[in-house]
Amino acid sequence: MTLRVTGILAALTLLLASVACVPMPITSATHTPVPLATATALVPAAPTSTGVPPSPTPEPPVAALVNGQPIYLADYERKLGQYEASLPAQGIDPNSPEGRKKMGWASDYILNVMIEQVLTEQAAVAAGVVVSDAEVDAYMQMVIDENGGEEAFRAKLAEWGETYEDAWQEVRAQLIGMAMTQRIVDSVPTVAEHVHARHILVDTPQEAERILAQLQAGADFAALAQAYSQDTSTRASGGDLGFFPRGILVAPEVEEAAFALQPGQFSGVVTSALGYHIVQVIERDPARPISPENLRILQDRAIQKWIEDLWAQADVQRFVETSP
Repeated sequence: MTLRVTGILAALTLLLASVACVPMPITSATHTPVPLATATALVPAAPTSTGVPPSPTPEPPVAALVNGQPIYLADYERKLGQYEASLPAQGIDPNSPEGRKKMGWASDYILNVMIEQVLTEQAAVAAGVVVSDAEVDAYMQMVIDENGGEEAFRAKLAEWGETYEDAWQEVRAQLIGMAMTQRIVDSVPTVAEHVHARHILVDTPQEAERILAQLQAGADFAALAQAYSQDTSTRASGGDLGFFPRGILVAPEVEEAAFALQPGQFSGVVTSALGYHIVQVIERDPARPISPENLRILQDRAIQKWIEDLWAQADVQRFVETSP
C-alpha cells in the first residue's frame, strides 16, 4: 500500500492510429481503451454494418454529432472494419465469442476516439493552435520514406481501404493532438510549494486514536510509524513521504492535512479511502523545483483533467449502437 502513484505521461493525440506508420498512443480519462492492432496487420475489409437506417436527408448519414460537427458513418464503419479485419492476424475469429467481445469493445472505443479527435480539433481552433499544411506535408514525407517510397506507401493505403487524403487528414489530426498535449504539459509549473511530511496509516479509527494519544503524550512519530503503520512503502523510514507538491498523493485528504500544518505539528485522525492516518510535517519549502517523477504525474493529471473537461462541456449525440 502506498500514497504515491507512478505517473506515465502519455502523448495524448486522441486519434485512432489506423495509419501504422504513425503509431501514437491514445489516452482517455473517461473511456477504457482496448488493444487495437496496428495497421500493419490490417487487410481490406467490407465495412461492418451498424444497422443505421438510411438518412432521411441528402446529407451522408452520421455516426455522431460533436457540438454540431458530424462524424460520418462511412468513416466510422471503415475504421471498425479495419479493426475487424486485423483480428485473424491475432489468431482471433471475429465470429467467435472472443472476437464478438473484442468487436463490441472496439465499436465503443473507436467512436469515442473519433469523438475525442473532433473535441481536440475544436479546442485547438478555440486556442488558436494551428498546424500548417507544410508541417503535415513534411510529416507525410517522412512517413512515405519510412515505408519504402510513394508507390509502396500508396499501395499500403489501398490495402487498408485508405486514400492519401484520409492519411493526410489523420496525420494532421495527430499533429494537432500532439500540439494540444504539449500546450497542456507546458502549462504545468516546474516550481511549487512543497511539504516534507510523514504519516501513520492504520485500519481502524480506534487504533488511530490510540496512536494519536501516544503522540500527544510525547511519543516519537517515526518510532510509532515503524511499529504500527500499514503503509509498507514508508513504514521502514518512519512513515516518511519525502517532499511533495500539491496534487501528488493518491489520498487528497492526507495532502490537505499536510499543507495545513507547520513544521513539527501533527494532525488529528484523517480518514481516506486507504484507512485512517495521522500526518506530521517536518519541513516546508515555498518554492522548490518539482522532481521529474512528480512533474510527470502532474502533467499526466493535467492532461486527464483537460480531456475530462472537454467531454463534460461537449454536446455529443450518438446515432450508432455500441457496446461499452
